[in-house]
Amino acid sequence: MNRVRISTYRAFLALLLPVVAMVAALAQTTPAHADFRVCNATQSLVGVGIGYRAQAGWITEGWWHIEASSCKTLIEGPLSSRFYYLYAEDAERGGRWDGPINMCVAEKEFKIAGVTDCVARGFQRAGFQEYDTGEQANWMVQFTEQPATDGASTPEMNGQ
Repeated sequence: MNRVRISTYRAFLALLLPVVAMVAALAQTTPAHADFRVCNATQSLVGVGIGYRAQAGWITEGWWHIEASSCKTLIEGPLSSRFYYLYAEDAERGGRWDGPINMCVAEKEFKIAGVTDCVARGFQRAGFQEYDTGEQANWMVQFTEQPATDGASTPEMNGQ
């Protein structure tokens, strides 16, 4: 009777092992979650706005409030554009991360269609920094502080 149990157990294991191997292989080939993340490596609260081209035209959105030493996902899922634009403000010390591309922002939470005539439409104009994601499915930008030559701290924006 023990031989019957042992041979049944061995047969069960022989059937189970290929299934376990297949599940493990599928788990390793599952694609990673894709998104556009922003990390705040400063010691201050940072407010972030993002701009991008959608099917309907240019869109700017904000504000995401990112605590010191933390990250937030601004766009979930695979990225649909190659170029994204960021503008951010240090909520505690008044610095900002900006760039040469003008887009619209608002005082409070916003989602604005179009990037022209910002002031005439009741918005503010801000300079956004361009990020070329190279059509990758996900992207991460990290805000850091770069010491200036006079000892003051100047924000720096790095993309990856």
